[in-house]
Amino acid sequence: MNRHSLRLTALAVSLALGTALAADKPAGKSRSVSEIIEASTADDWRPLDPENTLYMELPSGRVVIELAPAFSPEHVVNLRTLVREKYFDGLAVIRSQDNYVVQWGDAEEDEAKAKPIGSAKAKLPPEFTVPLDPKVPFTRLPDKDGYAPEVGFSNGFPVGRNPKTRQMWLTHCYGAVGVGRGNEPDSGNGSSLYAITSHAPRHLDRNIAVVGRVVQGIERLSVMPRGPAPMGFYAQAEQRTPIASVRLAADVPENERSHLEVMRTDRPAFAAVAEARRNRHDDWYVAPAGYIELCNVPIPVRDRDAKK
Repeated sequence: MNRHSLRLTALAVSLALGTALAADKPAGKSRSVSEIIEASTADDWRPLDPENTLYMELPSGRVVIELAPAFSPEHVVNLRTLVREKYFDGLAVIRSQDNYVVQWGDAEEDEAKAKPIGSAKAKLPPEFTVPLDPKVPFTRLPDKDGYAPEVGFSNGFPVGRNPKTRQMWLTHCYGAVGVGRGNEPDSGNGSSLYAITSHAPRHLDRNIAVVGRVVQGIERLSVMPRGPAPMGFYAQAEQRTPIASVRLAADVPENERSHLEVMRTDRPAFAAVAEARRNRHDDWYVAPAGYIELCNVPIPVRDRDAKK
């Protein structure tokens, strides 16, 4: 599909979301998300790109992270370098703050003793936002948002946009993966990462570079014991969860990969998923909201092997 077709498809899906609100059916029962997924076709799904997929191996199992180079290109390149040079191997989850984030990286605060970052760059330009690119597909939600003039989805990621300033950015929804930094905007390089384990601290949007999102295994992070030190840091080394390895899927043998597929957010099936959640008519609901926040729209993920 060419770029022009992608833009037209995304526009059609955005219009479908808007017209779905007007086509309210209070007397009828709408399809559930599971029913929509069951009725979806192969064209409604896309596989993860192995060059933009990370596997973080923890004692409890694998966490799969999809990277978003369209929104943080230099950070993604630096992160690939860190991963390919095995920077994260042997480091740990160093923080779990209640209703906020889980963070991993080097717990050593003394720069002289910290693990070297190899050939990765120590400083990067802040990619808190990137120029709005019309070639990047965007499926807009019809609902208003307090943090962005427009919100919606791009290639499976929740996105905010400002047409006036010509900026777009990834948002801090549950599972978003961002780059830890100090007070200086250019102090984050990907050597310290965090995942959102709470409901949408959107005040972080446009203040930190977001590099992707957890597509499988977020529960392995969200259930970690809360750190006792300020901001949820673990005070003692034995409290931290060790990281066995972090690998790009492209560097993992095919038979050891997680074969996941993400529902395409530029397709009518996803528009139906969003509408099913924003205007529910199943038996339990007495008063459908007719509204949904960006971070409450599920982005379905499935295991390709589970279908066999």
